[in-house]
Amino acid sequence: MIDLRSDTVTKPTPQMRQAMVEAKVGDDVFGEDPTVNALEKKIARKFGFEAGLFVPSGTMANQLSINTLTEQGEEVLIEETGHIANYESTAAAHLSSVHLKTLPGQQGKLSAELLTDTVRGSRDWEPQTSVIALENTTNKGGGCCYSEEELSAIRAFSDNHNLAVHLDGARIWNAMTATGTEPKFYSSIADTLSVCFSKGLGAPVGSMVLSSKQQIAEMRRMRKMWGGGMRQVGILAAAADYAVENHYQLLKEDHRRAKELAEVIEQCSGLAIKRDLVETNILIFDVLNMSAPTAVEKLEEQGVRLVPFGPNTLRATFYFHITDEDLQQAKQIFRSLYD
Repeated sequence: MIDLRSDTVTKPTPQMRQAMVEAKVGDDVFGEDPTVNALEKKIARKFGFEAGLFVPSGTMANQLSINTLTEQGEEVLIEETGHIANYESTAAAHLSSVHLKTLPGQQGKLSAELLTDTVRGSRDWEPQTSVIALENTTNKGGGCCYSEEELSAIRAFSDNHNLAVHLDGARIWNAMTATGTEPKFYSSIADTLSVCFSKGLGAPVGSMVLSSKQQIAEMRRMRKMWGGGMRQVGILAAAADYAVENHYQLLKEDHRRAKELAEVIEQCSGLAIKRDLVETNILIFDVLNMSAPTAVEKLEEQGVRLVPFGPNTLRATFYFHITDEDLQQAKQIFRSLYD
């Protein structure tokens, strides 16, 4: 089975498992796990932030950031397809008592122009806007990336309106691969940044939130309150570190394979895709003559697994377990079903 449902279905390689076995561990709640401590310093330094905090999931990293950057009753601006607004179980409202104001963007991205006249709070009956939440790459936007110019313009807008910026970097590694952006750039435009190790990088568990030392200290306390305090978690941090060192450079091949499949999909009369929008490892396309659930069923019968992303929309996602042989087989299956 060629599983293109998500880059979250990756499994640890034998080498990664060995790194986990050999990891030096301690009690992280006491701050005594040397592998976690080293990884937090390493990733914070890599992205130009003062400190980092290893957490179980990207959702926790995002929610800790929002909780730290807001007060109860405030408002967060976010593109309407953003992960925080669609896939985190209304956590911002439940955990931090804040309102998410969703805005229409382009391929999941906001811009300084689109943010014009969206900031509220000058009147007593309005929510107080305090944060802009961005996603890079965009999931529902088909893996599209922000350019440095776009992010710098949003940062300037936020500074002019005294707003903080959170960047959901679940696939920031893919964004850096596609755009050539240096990791330290992101500390110049974001107050908080979440990065994920368990998608295209292939670690089994784990994300990290990056920010100032003071904000990370606040998040560490909140992480414990939310049940995220972990003990000998160096086993997982070792997997994350191995992923960064050994799998980061493989992402460009995921992007290449995604674009190759997009070329085939574009040629299929029963499918529609905007191939020029495929920038990274995600491609989103429409099925013209059947529903998405029916298309998923037919593809799975032929050996390809995808996920529905709308009534007539499918998503395919590449990762390093998908080989060129898998790609060629997937191409043949698409041609046979949709030419």
